[in-house]
Amino acid sequence: MRKPVTLLILATVALTGCATINESRFNPLNWFGSSQPDPAALDVANAEVNPLIPRRRISFFRNNQPEAFAGQPIAEITELLVERRPGGAIIRATGQASRIGPFDVRLMGDEAASADGVLVFDLKALQQPGPRSTNPRARQVTVGLWITDQDLRGVRTITVRGANNARSVRR
Repeated sequence: MRKPVTLLILATVALTGCATINESRFNPLNWFGSSQPDPAALDVANAEVNPLIPRRRISFFRNNQPEAFAGQPIAEITELLVERRPGGAIIRATGQASRIGPFDVRLMGDEAASADGVLVFDLKALQQPGPRSTNPRARQVTVGLWITDQDLRGVRTITVRGANNARSVRR
């Protein structure tokens, strides 16, 4: 029992001695050495390309739509709620479309109509041409939008507009 303990103590003393010598190849901390700065290779041809943004590939299944949202305003806004949450608020708007099956519903901010203390949004959706329905549930849409406390600073009124009406919430 004395022999293994003695060898363990001698090995520990020997390896701790290697830590004081920076150039020792027996010290496992020095096996790869310290890092050295390398000059970055400049790619002049792709200097304006951000490597963190993936390149868009051409796909047979993807429809190459323009970047602008081509939604139409929802016919009538039926409900508007602003739910306070830590760090901001959720604006939840419900509306009735004029046709069945609206999709890709968005609250689009209108900066031109927004003034001091008033935020104005348009409730828009993509709608396919089709029959008009008398069933209101088939035409109902709901969308939410997160607004931070910084964006809400100084805002007294939030308005959501549709094609035929608008609803407002005041503080």
